[in-house]
Amino acid sequence: MAVECSDIDIADEAELGIYSSSQWGERVFCKTCGSSLMWRSKDGAHIVVSAQAFDDPYVFSFTSEIFIDDKPGNYAFANETQKMTNAEVYALYAKEQESQNG
Repeated sequence: MAVECSDIDIADEAELGIYSSSQWGERVFCKTCGSSLMWRSKDGAHIVVSAQAFDDPYVFSFTSEIFIDDKPGNYAFANETQKMTNAEVYALYAKEQESQNG
């Protein structure tokens, strides 16, 4: 389920740790327990929140996978999902970036 970045409300940002995982993205985690909470683009345009960060993660449907060409061979999900390769993900974000910049 996609939501607008402005719809994300964090109760106490002081409890969050941030790891710069690439030139364009960062991972956000709980400083207390280390749980991964989200990935976000450094420009603030994209946020992907872990379903496990919610009290009832079962309300979310698992529908897509990204960077599928980097997944381990013994890693597979039971349900059918949309699968995107590295190139497809990068192309999608580049296209979105171009449309935002006009």
